[in-house]
Amino acid sequence: MLALLAGVLVPLAAAGLRSVFWLLIGMAGAALTLMALWWTLARTGAARAVGTLLLVAVPLAVLALYAAYGMLAPACVSLGLLALAVAAARIALTPEAHDGPGTGHGRARQPSVTVPRHPWILMNPRSGGGKVERFQLADKARAAGARVVLLEPGRHQDVAELARRAVADGADLLAVAGGDGTQALVAEVAARHDLPFLVIPAGTRNHFALALGLDRDDPATALEALADAHEIRVDLGFAGDRVFVNNASFGTYAAVVGDPAYRDEKMRTILEALPDLLTGPAAPRLRMRAGPETRVDGLQALLVSNNPYLSGVDSMHLGRRERLDSGQLGVLGVRVDGSARAAGLLRGPHTPAVTRLTVTEVVVEAGTDTIPAGVDGESVLLPAPVVCRIAPGALRVRVPRQRAPAPLTRPPADWPHVLRLALTPGRPERGS
Repeated sequence: MLALLAGVLVPLAAAGLRSVFWLLIGMAGAALTLMALWWTLARTGAARAVGTLLLVAVPLAVLALYAAYGMLAPACVSLGLLALAVAAARIALTPEAHDGPGTGHGRARQPSVTVPRHPWILMNPRSGGGKVERFQLADKARAAGARVVLLEPGRHQDVAELARRAVADGADLLAVAGGDGTQALVAEVAARHDLPFLVIPAGTRNHFALALGLDRDDPATALEALADAHEIRVDLGFAGDRVFVNNASFGTYAAVVGDPAYRDEKMRTILEALPDLLTGPAAPRLRMRAGPETRVDGLQALLVSNNPYLSGVDSMHLGRRERLDSGQLGVLGVRVDGSARAAGLLRGPHTPAVTRLTVTEVVVEAGTDTIPAGVDGESVLLPAPVVCRIAPGALRVRVPRQRAPAPLTRPPADWPHVLRLALTPGRPERGS
């Protein structure tokens, strides 16, 4: 509370009531910068050039103006104090007792489980820039008693069919060393046959492994679960009949991912495609239905995740999910159809440009027979309407005994609550 008060008093001490004017200047500069970003992404030709110029010039002009009138240092000190206040408030509101290592990633931890007799592991040598070979995963897995199947580079192979054959041959554990898209295909087979599943983070991003608390820097440590493991149950998401362990995206992002050039030249492909996808005649306009009361039209992008992602206030844990067993989908819809709405993003969570929900089922429509989607990063075409749902506790996952703790989630700064804590005599328990 002292940091918050000091953050307000510093500009007042430096400029008196004129500090309100400087605050408005800063807010106007931020709004114009967001509008310039919109022009840069959504326009072509001269409009994009002007947007790019403003994107650089406006922040520099605001900084120069602050510096010329001696307000740059007070503004920086004030922002630092306000950031400190928010961080301290969130720490104060975080309960003292939180999930320890491993809890929170799945349904209640179980005792150690029996060692599988016939584990089967599918490995993609191309994933993650060659992590399978670099960490000698195949040799280590065979030494641990697993049967290893390597995908052949340049040859299309039905991953799900390979997993089904393994089950028919007597496999009592299925595992994947590869990207999240491959993980999802084999996880579906494991869930259908109620077999344990093992994640080996050998892909590029490995968001599913991140949510499970696995070591993404050393994927070989996941193999320890073949001998000494806990078993947890986690949810699976479905987009139509397609399983996802992370998310299914529709609209702008799905269209970009579906472009064959995206894999080799991501940034160039995005910049070339966005003008048509945001403002062109072919721009996606999605409709979303969640329950009898929630209907949103005109969405340009929609992300449906297997359990909600941590909100934007958790900037230290972007892309993280607090748990994988809430039995809920996270839904994030975006509609930015002009520069004015882009500037409105300054309103944060209250902006009408963003829709955020937590539901068990959501229906996606687009006025067409099929809808392009990115399912765990894989481009697919799904029949419309697409019903996205959650299957609670559908997947048994084996994890090593020793793994990273669940990320500590800091709640938003609830200032009335913080003030009550600050004025409470004695030492109240944190989060009380």
